Amino acid sequence: MVSTYANYNSVVRNLGQSMTRVALQPDVTREATYYRDNIGKVKTADDLLKDYRLYQYAMKAYGLEDMAYAKAFMKKVLDSNLSDANSFANRLNDKRYREFAAAFSFNGTGTFVAQSGHQTDEMIGLYTTTAKRQVEAIDDDTRHYNVAIGKIGNVDELLNDDRLRSYVFSAFGIDDSRWSRDTIRQAMNSDPADPNSYVNTVWVSQLDDIEGKITKANADIVDANAKIASYTAQLSQPGADLNDLRAKIVMEKSRVVKNTGNIISSNDAITMIGRYLDLARAFEFSPDGTLPSGVDAQSDANRASTNERFVNSKGAAYLAADEENASLMTRLFRAGISNLKSVDAFVKTPSVYNFALKSVGLDPEKVSVATIKAVLKSDPTNPKSYVYTLKDDRYVQLARAFNFDGKGNLTTSLVAQGTAEIRQTAKNYIIAKTRFADEKDQVALRAVAEKDAVYYQNTIPDIGSVSDLLANRKMVDIILVARGLQPEKVSNDFLSKIFNSDLSDPRSFANTQSDPRFAEIAASFNFDRNGNVARLAPIGPQTRDQLLETQNNYLQQSLETQQGEVNPGVRLALYFQRKAESITSVYDILADKALAEVFRTTFNLPDTVGAMNVDQQAKVVQKYLNLKDLADPAKLAKLLSRFSVMYDLKNDSATSSPALAILQGSGTGIGESTFQAIARSQR
Repeated sequence: MVSTYANYNSVVRNLGQSMTRVALQPDVTREATYYRDNIGKVKTADDLLKDYRLYQYAMKAYGLEDMAYAKAFMKKVLDSNLSDANSFANRLNDKRYREFAAAFSFNGTGTFVAQSGHQTDEMIGLYTTTAKRQVEAIDDDTRHYNVAIGKIGNVDELLNDDRLRSYVFSAFGIDDSRWSRDTIRQAMNSDPADPNSYVNTVWVSQLDDIEGKITKANADIVDANAKIASYTAQLSQPGADLNDLRAKIVMEKSRVVKNTGNIISSNDAITMIGRYLDLARAFEFSPDGTLPSGVDAQSDANRASTNERFVNSKGAAYLAADEENASLMTRLFRAGISNLKSVDAFVKTPSVYNFALKSVGLDPEKVSVATIKAVLKSDPTNPKSYVYTLKDDRYVQLARAFNFDGKGNLTTSLVAQGTAEIRQTAKNYIIAKTRFADEKDQVALRAVAEKDAVYYQNTIPDIGSVSDLLANRKMVDIILVARGLQPEKVSNDFLSKIFNSDLSDPRSFANTQSDPRFAEIAASFNFDRNGNVARLAPIGPQTRDQLLETQNNYLQQSLETQQGEVNPGVRLALYFQRKAESITSVYDILADKALAEVFRTTFNLPDTVGAMNVDQQAKVVQKYLNLKDLADPAKLAKLLSRFSVMYDLKNDSATSSPALAILQGSGTGIGESTFQAIARSQR
């Protein structure tokens, strides 16, 4: 019989090949294919539990085969919210249940949303920034105007200067997109005190006629309403000609509508004439458009009045920047965004629609709803999509801020990592940085680790490509540490090859590495084949990295099971190696029978140790095992090589092993009486 030592070392030296051999076995291939092809059809925990093959595959992947019968129990595990410390899975001592629950998204964590929490925070921050910037722009425009207007020599210089003209038009209510140069020019050249000036002869002269039309229209409306009332009353009289009366009512109502429209248009005309008069009063231009010698385009009083008019015309910008109003708008936006399920709902929710457009600098009153709907349905990762035809970064910014697909329905967020992966990376990083810290160093190390984790969470949304990620080595190191890897041993060139791998190809660079964690890292990011952030939809209840981790776990479990059928010691060693990165305290070892057996066997401790007080057991583990060694691959390998030799000794197998002979002659064993003495001394 081949020794445990030789067998284990043979497997771990060629772990990649060993895993590949298992993966190519017909039964393993068949189940893996079935899982991959069908997990995407699963929508609920019940769906998973009802499909025996999927359920069995998942349970085996997480070492829970022996609990497959307890479906009601496992449903509670799957429905657990792992962010809630009091949830069912979190209250269980066995970590396997939490790992199993974390592999799926059945509790709402995988639900699509119009915006992620980060996107919402970003938009709120953008709203505040934009509002402040707009107020600053108003002040800057006023400063510029007050300097530039004094240098104007004639009316054409003002009208030809886009910035000055826009300032004046905004102040006096002139539509900058629809104006007659001749009308505005002559109005500004007019002297309102001269009855023969352009503004008086062409425009003010119309006022009496317009007011007469308004008087007549009001009289017509009164007459029409009286007739409508009379005809309506006649409808109930015996012998009334109903059809004739109804026709007359319709005709009179049309009179009301027509005359109401005439009043509105007449009032608009009066308003416009008033604006022309205001323009004429505000400037000192001569009838030919020039300025008299030594005279500025505006007096100090008129310039101040124009400034005031301009500021008043920008009331919406000042309101948006008002702290109290902004706080209210923000609360309404948060409340509204959480309920949105489609683009149609977006454009019909003013508290969200107006807030979002103002955040990116768009005026909700001037933008077509149809345009906004088309923008939100665009793919901001595709330079040929509709949003890019507008050639306006504000629309691109809006499209990226929301998660809608081409049909206007919710889809995945356009971020390098999903919310769940970001949180898990941050959590694992903190654990990894503090797992073996002395009690006196724990607080300081945790503070630094938490600061790094916050940095990661705040920075990851700005990562737009693999290149962006690899250019930030601090981010890379956090990712590697979170996965239990040593950053100093992993180069950017190596990671570039990992991220550029086709994870669906078993022969790709990432998938042929002996350590599956590298492929799992790549799978946890939403990068397309060009290395850019893309919307990558989950596979049913699993993200890409969850699916890949489940598949890798299944292969690992299969390898361990098969090795265990030949030699249980090899299975124990492989299991310990796999779990080593998640061990954070001696109690993790003592709580796991297999890990505890490996420890006792390695140091030739009697099985009766397990019956002693758990705190005494913990002291013994601390005496013999430095947990920090578990994070060092070389020391971990040495530990498990020792275990494999001691396992053969304990089980009286492979007695011809040279390594075993060395240990047998080294006096490394410890008797039960000695152990008890040690235990007593630790009390």
